[in-house]
Amino acid sequence: MGDERVEAEEPEGEVGPGMPDDLEELLEQADEEAAEEADEGRFDAPPLPPLLILAVVGLLAGFVTVALVWLSERGCDRVRDSPNCGTMGFPLLVLTVVVTIVLAAVTLTRLAMPHPKLVAFLGVAFMLLIVLAFLSDDLFSTWTLLVVPVLTAVTFLVAHLIAGRLERADA
Repeated sequence: MGDERVEAEEPEGEVGPGMPDDLEELLEQADEEAAEEADEGRFDAPPLPPLLILAVVGLLAGFVTVALVWLSERGCDRVRDSPNCGTMGFPLLVLTVVVTIVLAAVTLTRLAMPHPKLVAFLGVAFMLLIVLAFLSDDLFSTWTLLVVPVLTAVTFLVAHLIAGRLERADA
């Protein structure tokens, strides 16, 4: 009775002061919780065929291009009293192309398509080359409202094909 020592008991599950035994397990649980929180805004939907996604995004990019060109023309008409933009025409065209590429790349990225930036760039660039080479005389007619978006959808499909070939060539 005389020489009994009272030892401080450490709580179970702790190795040292404040350190749990299963630190790895706690970290894994925290990672899983973080992944669940990140997935809260997502919904599960049946996957769409990649070619359908590309065609729809290309179609939308074509409509965005037509809308931005139309807005540029209207803006020049208000400022200069002429639909001809003069020296501001080229910067407005570059801005239109950049905005269209960025919007298409963001959309393709959100839809988890492979090579979204390359496909967006090539798709818009091919469309621009074809329009400038073959359709520039009839650019402001009504039928271009339909031709340019359909052409852009086709160029996005071609860009996807080229990006896939480039990926296989690197492998």
